[in-house]
Amino acid sequence: MANIIHRIAIKQPIEKVYQALTSINGLAHWWTTEVQGNTNVGEKIDFSFYKKTGDFMATMVMQVQESVTNACVRWHCVGGPDDWVGTDVTFELSEQDGQTILIFGHRNWREQNEHMAHCSMKWAVFMLSLRAYVETGTGKPSPDDVKIDNWN
Repeated sequence: MANIIHRIAIKQPIEKVYQALTSINGLAHWWTTEVQGNTNVGEKIDFSFYKKTGDFMATMVMQVQESVTNACVRWHCVGGPDDWVGTDVTFELSEQDGQTILIFGHRNWREQNEHMAHCSMKWAVFMLSLRAYVETGTGKPSPDDVKIDNWN
């Protein structure tokens, strides 16, 4: 199994970061504006992605597996691109030196491939969007995210 892992520091209290990860409104401000569902453990969240032209790209469906206040969030992908289904998305939070440290993971890919490489870079873009949202109130969720290649 292969994993994508990123570490980022956010200069805001851990409570603000956790809120951005566990509310539909928060998620819509840093990953994609098209979010529906419920963030409670056992429930599902649908994340839909569109091009700026309005053309549909994909929907990822995440089932919330764990949510420990100000500590961690874990989703299991139950719908989306074939190589995403069965993977886990994790957010581990801690406080160090007056900052919130986020260890992000997109874990349990069946194999390393070109799509995983694309997703790793896109997750880095979205982690920067999350930091901007929590620190300034304005993120860059899809479809206004930074485009990195011809796949988006």
